Order: sequence, then structure tokens, then C-alpha cells
Amino acid sequence: MVFSSPLFLFLFLPLVLGLYLLGGKLLRNLILFAASIFFYAWGEPFHFWLLLVSIGINYVFGRLIDTPDSGRSRRKLFLGLGVAVNLGLLLHFKYANFLVANLNQLAMDLGASAPWIVMESKVHLPIGISFFTFQAVSYLIDVYRGLSKPQRSPLKLGLYISMFPQLIAGPIVRYEHVAAEMDNREMTLSKWSVGVRRFVIGLAKKVFIANTMGALADQVMTLPPNEITTSLAWLGAICYTMQIFYDFAGYSDMAIGLGLIFGFKFPENFNYPYISRSIQEFWRRWHITLSTWFRDYLYIPLGGNRRGAVRTYINIAIVFTLTGIWHGASWNFLVWGAFHGLFLIFERLGLKNLLDRLPAAVAHVYCILVFITGWVFFRIEDLGDAGRYVGTMFGLTKTDPLFDMSMFIHAELVLTLCIAILFSLPVAPWLETQAEKLRTGPGRTIVAACQGAAMVVMLLIAVFYTASSTYNPFIYFRF
Repeated sequence: MVFSSPLFLFLFLPLVLGLYLLGGKLLRNLILFAASIFFYAWGEPFHFWLLLVSIGINYVFGRLIDTPDSGRSRRKLFLGLGVAVNLGLLLHFKYANFLVANLNQLAMDLGASAPWIVMESKVHLPIGISFFTFQAVSYLIDVYRGLSKPQRSPLKLGLYISMFPQLIAGPIVRYEHVAAEMDNREMTLSKWSVGVRRFVIGLAKKVFIANTMGALADQVMTLPPNEITTSLAWLGAICYTMQIFYDFAGYSDMAIGLGLIFGFKFPENFNYPYISRSIQEFWRRWHITLSTWFRDYLYIPLGGNRRGAVRTYINIAIVFTLTGIWHGASWNFLVWGAFHGLFLIFERLGLKNLLDRLPAAVAHVYCILVFITGWVFFRIEDLGDAGRYVGTMFGLTKTDPLFDMSMFIHAELVLTLCIAILFSLPVAPWLETQAEKLRTGPGRTIVAACQGAAMVVMLLIAVFYTASSTYNPFIYFRF
């Protein structure tokens, strides 16, 4: 069940909201927890138990870490065990197939007559395991550091780990950000209004832009690279660049909006990353909760930039290689992460100083070329095909074109691409500022009515698209 599906919009969400309102403050956590488990079990019917196991494990270890009479070494032992169990589950369910396949391939390359490891069946990847595992690990570490008090209610900790608005697609929420709201939160009309608006905007991003861009990207980027023109290769890469932003940002908007509707304030996850003028800036704007998670729980503990230049570069390489592989158990994700890490190292070596002296447009073009090229490796799983696709983009690969760009161009695509590019810039905040100015004047009633009408129209059209379209990909299955 995904947020942009008719089942969620017309049945699950209205039913849960109705029960939530009727339950009052006493039953709200229980109703939301039960709804979250049901939501997860609907999409993950065979492995929903893993979410319950994660809740139980982290509840126990959180209490053990905070045992008053435990010494520092004992608390560190419990922390290490808790993190190891969480990461062990993640390693098994997400990376076992990848590790076994590559070890067996290595064995065959070394001359073995049979695979080293034989598996009766492939390990199934549970939806959202990366998200709820990272939240659980951050909870244990923050309890150990004294940043958060351990949750003594299994229900409230279970709600934190399983909360359906951000369970399977983020943002990654830290316990300290919602701890107070677990005990006492208010559902105000203003929160509800902002939440509904944020949800509708996110739904529109997903349905109108991401799906339209994704349909063409899928068509183009699955073609043999040597059979497409350079212009078509760029069109496919640009469409995928827009798809992945509006899909990720759209789901984050919907999650943040749902959080507000239920009384929670989730952190922002995207801040116009495509206006960046360096890869450093890009990662301050892209998937903010993930990048700050790796910064606070891996990069800084490794030493950050406090142990000399060489160690800093090693730490960056480790963090971004792991950032890549976090997205999926495949070499292309690892290469994508390492690719970004390499440019971050280049920028620390002096490229950033050069970019700061260049005209802003030049620095912006540099950043665009880097992240669009990176998205090709993110999208195309076979590294050879990805390399050939990039070669076609930059005219380095000899092609025998069978597919011309004109075959894929149509009015809806052009319009959607223009809208996608326009609103990847900070146009929306500017429009909001202008609306705020008008709200203070005599036309505030008209402005409010127009904004309300726009939300209603946007929602109705999004619902129509959702109900009538068969293309509604969920790209988080591997995360």
C-alpha cells in the first residue's frame, strides 16, 4: 500500500483518521500503532514480524543501556550488542543474496568447480528495513549518549519505529525529535490545514511529475546505449533526474503532511538540491535526514575532519561508499556512492575554492553534470551498460542510432518537464511570500479562497490520475 494508491487515499487513511479522532488522547497512540502495523503487514505480509522483532529488541537494549547501576563499559557493551543485532538483521535480509552471489562468482573466477555457498532460496528483502533499522540504531546511540531518555512504554517505542507516514520511505526521524509528541501532542486546525496542504503537494509531485518523468526514463534507459542518440540519452537522464527528485521529495512531503495531521512534526528532507553549486552543497540539500544520520553516527565517530587530511578523505570514502550501498545491494549503488565521495574529496583538495571564484552559473553547471551522471549509475544496474550510457551522453561511445529523440517527445512530456525544472528552483517559496503579502491586505479572503480552491483541484486531478493510471512505481523496495 503506497500513499498514491486509491486503497490508501479512499479507504485506509479516512478510516484511520476517523478512528484516531474518535479514540481521543487516551487511545491515539494505540490506534496509530495498530494502523502502522497493519499498513506494514499489508505491503509485507510474510516478514511483518521482523518489524515487531526490531521493536522488541530495541526496547530491551534501550532499557539495558540506561540501567542506572551499569558502568560505562557495560553500557557500551549493551550498545554494541544492540547495534550489532540491528545491523546483523539488515545485513542478512538486505545483503545476503548480494554477498553470496559475489562470493560464488569469485570462487568460479578462481577456478572452483562449484559455488562456495549454496542457498536453498533467495532471502526476501523486507520493505523499509533500511529506514526502520537506522531509526532504531539512532535511538540506541542517543540513549547511550544521554541525548534521549529510554522509552519505558513498549507501545510508544513501537509507534516511533513503525509509524506508517515515514516507515517505508522516510524521512529518517530521530527519537528526540518526536519524544515529547509521543506523550503529548495537539491536533490543531492550523496543523491539520498545513498537513493536508503538504500532503496534496507531495501527492501532486509524485503523480503529475515523477510518474510522467519516470515513464519516459524507463523507456529510454532500458534501451541498448549503442542504439540511442546522444540527445535521447540526455533526455532520458534528465527525466530520471526529475523523477527521482520529485518521487523522493513528494513522498517526504506526504510523510511530513501526514505527520502534521496526526500531531507530529517530522524534519525536512529536501531543500532544492538541484540549485547547488557544489557536491558539498548538494548533500546539504539532498535527503537531509540520511546525510545527517551518516554524519552524526558514522563520519564524526570515525574522526570526521579532525585527524588530518588523509584520514578525512578516507572517512569521506567510507561514508559515501556505505551511503551508496545503503540504497541497494548492487554494485551500481556502491559506485554511485563512491562517485559522489570522489567529487567531495576533489572539492576538499581545492576544487571548491576554484568553484567559489568562478561565475555562479559555471559552478552550477558543474554540479548538474556531476549529479546527472551519477543518477545514470543509480538507475542502470549493469555497470557496463551504465558506462556505455554515460559514454553516449558525452559522445564517447560509437552508436548506431535506432531510436531518435523525436520518437519520445509529446506535449505532456514537454509541459511536465518544464514544470519540473521550474519548481526544482525555489519558485514555490517566492510565490508563498507574495501570497503572504496579499493576505495582509484587503485581498486576503480572495487569496485564501484561491489557494484552497487550487488545493482541491490539485487533489481531484491527482486522484483521477491515480485511479486511471496503471503506472505508479514504488522505487523504495530496494532501500
